[in-house]
Amino acid sequence: MARATGPTAAIAGLAPGIQCQGIWTGRRQLFVRFAAEAETAVLYTPEMLGRQLARAAQQSVLHSISVAGRDPLASAELIADTFTHWESPLPVMLDCDGQRPDAMARVAQRVTLVQVTHDFAGTPADAERAVATLAAAAGAGREHALVLAPRDTTTDGQLLRFIEQAHAVVPGTKIVVHPAPGVERHTLDRRYATLLEQAMIIHRDVVLLLRLPAPAATR
Repeated sequence: MARATGPTAAIAGLAPGIQCQGIWTGRRQLFVRFAAEAETAVLYTPEMLGRQLARAAQQSVLHSISVAGRDPLASAELIADTFTHWESPLPVMLDCDGQRPDAMARVAQRVTLVQVTHDFAGTPADAERAVATLAAAAGAGREHALVLAPRDTTTDGQLLRFIEQAHAVVPGTKIVVHPAPGVERHTLDRRYATLLEQAMIIHRDVVLLLRLPAPAATR
């Protein structure tokens, strides 16, 4: 039997679910979740993945496909080859951390939307790469969105500076802000009303959304 050649990648999950964050929050999607290190996974080729996606798309009512998980752009070649050989009848969202802007050239024409999620856990260089990924998506004519997922320790100043940075480089970006996990309802109403007003002075297209529970997204 001939051995498979070409790109392969470890995928930990391929199943429908509800998107819990970002621009398509609440949409029913087919999730392709790339595996983290030491996570149980199946090794896929583009042909195998295309067949599985085609089968799943026919068996369930879905809004779109979400390509996400651990560092999906590390498998840019596999993603591009999959959607080159199989033309998806559904919109395809690439949901990543934006740390591989150079990989966008390989996949941009094969996806509908590039969503970059920034969690304020890294360095200023990480933020610059995230913005560069958005710029690459915009330059390729793709829809693009930035999801800001602050931590409990993230300040409003950090959020606003990042919005300003993104606006300066990619002014057409749609931005979603999710409140930090530890924020209580009464604090959310007061603090984030002010934050949203300040953010919209910098960048008009900013929306505040609560995350859905993670299990709803099968992630």
